[in-house]
Amino acid sequence: MDNNRNNPDKNSNQKPTRNPNNLLNIIIFGSILTLAINMLFDNLSSNSKMQVTYSQFVKLVDSKIVSRVEINPEEYLISIKENSDTNIIKNILITEDSTENPNLDEQIESMLEPGSVFYTGRVEDDPNFISRLLDNNVEIYKPIVKSSPIRDFILAWVLPFAIMYGLYYLFMRSIKKRMGTMDGGFGNIMGGVGKSNAKLYDMEKNTGITFRDVAGEDEAKESLDEIVDFLHNPEKYQEIGAKQPKGALLVGPPGTGKTLLAKAVAGEARVPFFSLSGSEFVEMFVGVGASRVRDLFKQAGKHAPCIVFIDEIDAIGKSRDNSFTSNDEREQTLNQLLSEMDGFDTSKGIMVLGATNRPEVLDKALLRPGRFDRRIIVERPDLPGRESILRVHANKVKMDSSCNLREIALVTSGASGADLANMINEAALRAVRMKRKRVMQEDLMEAVEVVFAGKEKKDRIMSPKEKLMVSFHEVGHALVAALEKDGQPVQKITIIPRTMGSLGYTMTMPEEERYLKTKDDLLREIIIFLGGRAAEEIEFNQSSTGASDDIDRATKIARSMVTQYGMSEKFDMVNLESIQNEYLDGRPVSNYSESTGSAIDDEVRLIIKGCHDRALNLLNENRLKLQEIAKYLYEKETLTGAEFMDILSK
Repeated sequence: MDNNRNNPDKNSNQKPTRNPNNLLNIIIFGSILTLAINMLFDNLSSNSKMQVTYSQFVKLVDSKIVSRVEINPEEYLISIKENSDTNIIKNILITEDSTENPNLDEQIESMLEPGSVFYTGRVEDDPNFISRLLDNNVEIYKPIVKSSPIRDFILAWVLPFAIMYGLYYLFMRSIKKRMGTMDGGFGNIMGGVGKSNAKLYDMEKNTGITFRDVAGEDEAKESLDEIVDFLHNPEKYQEIGAKQPKGALLVGPPGTGKTLLAKAVAGEARVPFFSLSGSEFVEMFVGVGASRVRDLFKQAGKHAPCIVFIDEIDAIGKSRDNSFTSNDEREQTLNQLLSEMDGFDTSKGIMVLGATNRPEVLDKALLRPGRFDRRIIVERPDLPGRESILRVHANKVKMDSSCNLREIALVTSGASGADLANMINEAALRAVRMKRKRVMQEDLMEAVEVVFAGKEKKDRIMSPKEKLMVSFHEVGHALVAALEKDGQPVQKITIIPRTMGSLGYTMTMPEEERYLKTKDDLLREIIIFLGGRAAEEIEFNQSSTGASDDIDRATKIARSMVTQYGMSEKFDMVNLESIQNEYLDGRPVSNYSESTGSAIDDEVRLIIKGCHDRALNLLNENRLKLQEIAKYLYEKETLTGAEFMDILSK
């Protein structure tokens, strides 16, 4: 057992020792590389030569096309005279065995280029060898080779190895200087891979982010404010015997401000802030992640009090199991993290914050009290939260006095803090494009549409028939929404295509934020979704592909009513589906048999059919208004909510 685990500074003054296996590993690696280089050079040199039989060599000499023969200990190198007749060479070299080679002609042509030679094995039993060469005016050359095994060994092995080792030494030295360490050992052969990549932030001097910069998450700030107070005044908590929580886990959908909250905590507490992603711990080499965790907490101990923030902690904190997808490196890293969180002393003021949008996959040991003691939910903001977030970001741009941020907050239900920040920025960019000095309300509304539906596709020109069908489709949505009891007011209708695929859309604005929906509310939403298809059927007596997204959303609501909300008379209050990855895609997981699934499909079909019939009845009863508003929209392409209600009320 390592008794120095919780005392990282005990051996801090000792000189780091070199790993004795480092030199052996370098020698093995260098030998393999040198052998590969020698084999490569041998292969390249052999590509410029072509072997012939000794009989073919004799025929080439007798044909008087050989200019020179070099006599080596193992072979004869044959040089052909320039401008020699290739047909003579082909007739000599092409035999019954060589006709199977389709590339022989190309090989012979290439061998006639300067620097290319034929070669054949040396035959000592030919008494006429020298006389045949002299009779055919062939130049004879025999190099004088002074063999030196030591020299050959140095040139073939020692010199390449020395060059490679020198390059390796220079490379490693530059890498280690950049990483801020000169530790030896094979564990650091890739340039200090065992060191932590955590960034050290001095929040007071650099970022200056505090709770004033975070809006819409009052409950989360309240939970974190106690941690800040503990870092400021630990004495009053220690006096009563209270201990600081070791860790807090920030859980919520993407873009809700989990990282911003963590930085704000460090900014409020005015302490160093270590920040890194969970994926930065995991490397190809087993043990590197655990080494980085040890190094991270060692650095944190030196800078205590401080905050350690691990973003996307699910990358290393996934539940340990025996499945085929288990990963030894990740599990070792997780084990080391658990050990370090058990070992550090909270009285020093070290606080670990984690962030994830997949809490259901985290290991149970990581979530138990004593490690991550608190789970802080960072949800998408409600109406007051969205308005306050918009105000925080609007303070950074020049806004016109006519801007109504509450109206923007009403039409952005479900938007995250990142979405709202993007909307303010898009509005400012649009104001610049329109050559205005301040952001207007129309810029904000257009920014909402850009974020949710994409930019206008002005180059997409629909045929008159398509344009008329889209007009009836969108007016069908708007008319059903206006005629249904407790329906939401229509804000805008347009048939201008958008880059995210819609050929038009109808925007409604709720009068208030709602946190609870009844069965009637859900049925009303389905009826409005199906109003577009109903309008097409009434006016054109046919259907189009434009309702595909409406049908998908309506079916999801109807299915949730049956499987999750207990709103089906047939299944009563039985949970048939559970939600997985709640903060990401919210994928449903079935908890029923195959026969029950068939019954669920029938129940969903009945709900959709009933809502479809209701939409048809409403539009049939107001068909003249449907035609009047659709033709008006066809001409103008965009209708405001006020214009729509004015035509409807006449």
